[in-house]
Amino acid sequence: MTEVTLFTTSTCPYCRNAKALLTSKNIAYKELNVERDMDLRREMIALSGRRTVPQIFIGNHHVGGFDELAKLDRQGELMKLLA
Repeated sequence: MTEVTLFTTSTCPYCRNAKALLTSKNIAYKELNVERDMDLRREMIALSGRRTVPQIFIGNHHVGGFDELAKLDRQGELMKLLA
């Protein structure tokens, strides 16, 4: 399965929702908390072009945030990206 990476903060409700969705599908993910790590936050912005969290990547593919992740799941595309 392709690696899933989430850039998050500990207080973000959308981050919690993204993690819950992935967990409910038994999808393992790597979480990178950018809350206190400005270098990591700059890396997230450079990779995604966005400043908000979560920023979700499947392999090198930038999915976007929780809304985009949920939409992929509803459309049946999430598991295809992971294959």
